[in-house]
Amino acid sequence: MKFPIRLFPENTNIDFVSKRHIAIVITALMVVGAIVLLFVPGLNFGTDFKGGILIEARSNEAVDVAGLRKTLDSLELGGVELQEFGTNKDVLIRMERQDGGEEAQNKAIAKVRETMGTNYEYRRVEVVGPRVGEELRHAAILALGLAMLFIGVYVAVRFEWQFGVAAVIATFHDVFVTVGLYAALGLEFDLTAVAALLTLAGYSLNDTVVVFDRIRENLRKHKNATLKTIINDAVNQTLSRTLMTSLTTLLAIVPLVLFGGPALHGFSVAITWGIVVGTFSSIYVAAALLLYMKPLRGIPSGIGKATEAAV
Repeated sequence: MKFPIRLFPENTNIDFVSKRHIAIVITALMVVGAIVLLFVPGLNFGTDFKGGILIEARSNEAVDVAGLRKTLDSLELGGVELQEFGTNKDVLIRMERQDGGEEAQNKAIAKVRETMGTNYEYRRVEVVGPRVGEELRHAAILALGLAMLFIGVYVAVRFEWQFGVAAVIATFHDVFVTVGLYAALGLEFDLTAVAALLTLAGYSLNDTVVVFDRIRENLRKHKNATLKTIINDAVNQTLSRTLMTSLTTLLAIVPLVLFGGPALHGFSVAITWGIVVGTFSSIYVAAALLLYMKPLRGIPSGIGKATEAAV
């Protein structure tokens, strides 16, 4: 089935593989930059991971989130986050853990309730301690790790083990540099951020699998071609599809960045950046990694030698 809209002509013949060294340098710089940013300034952990106060309330009328946020900020209780929760009458409030013990947390909660008045029904009030936050951090890391593992297993079973390794490296690259973006911009890293990273991993894998599927198809059709030629052909043949998918997704995400408000800002910025990085890795990183592994099953020995010469 041909893609109905093409950004490039069908006979596009860009030599992506020959430019892989430039891509590797760019990739290395992004990864090293992300590592540095994780130490300086580090991640800005949200209430979910560092502990704090969580209040879920329902109003008798639609909540003016912006006005309520301004009111609560004036209480000088540290960082306060608000978001609609379910309906426009429900609001979820997250606050930093206050200095002091349980008494300090109770005073902060009482101050918020007093300020909000009697128009609210308080459905849930929780104080998340540092220990619980640490457990959530470990659970988030485990979730991301298992996602990477199962991505590799899926691709290895669907294709070959070489494809599985390449997919894991490319997906890890996309997720890790996005974590670096959180550190660079000081975006709050919480469970919503983990959801963004898992979403990004799935998106990145989808693009990568499309390219891999075309590589496998070309391996069967062109028995006498070098792996370098097969990879270039596959990337060129799927280039319009890859870029059109990325552009249409960005059309939906960019408005969230501009108008989604504070509650969705971190999520939408991370997805936007992830789409750009994921598109780059699908074109330049994932497929090119196959050149640095043993010849794939079904490739004649002569092609393997040609591939080694190309590398």
